[in-house]
Amino acid sequence: QVQLVESGGGLVQSGASLRLSCAASGRTFGCYTMGWVRQAPGKEREFVSRINWSGGRTYYADSVKGRFTISRDNAKNTVYLQMNSLKPEDTAVYYCAASYYTSTTTLGDYPYWGQGTQVTVSS
Repeated sequence: QVQLVESGGGLVQSGASLRLSCAASGRTFGCYTMGWVRQAPGKEREFVSRINWSGGRTYYADSVKGRFTISRDNAKNTVYLQMNSLKPEDTAVYYCAASYYTSTTTLGDYPYWGQGTQVTVSS
């Protein structure tokens, strides 16, 4: 099992940058695919990004492609989401999640979730 805790959210202006972190506890962090999922008020959850166990395979939603970058440091048991050129529509609670699968964006394939961190982008 793995426990996940997100941090790094906050209030920024349009065009600014934020870096989210997800700290994991457990002895098998390097075995998991890690994902970032967000949910805005009144909207469904959106799968934002994922990275496989080796860091060599990544995925980005079309809405964030070219602006967000996912990375991981297995030695530090941490996954990151670098968010640049933020827009008001990026406002949401961002969740970190872990899966045994390599290439899935199905939410049910991610059994482990963090508590979420709030990102708010003003105009």
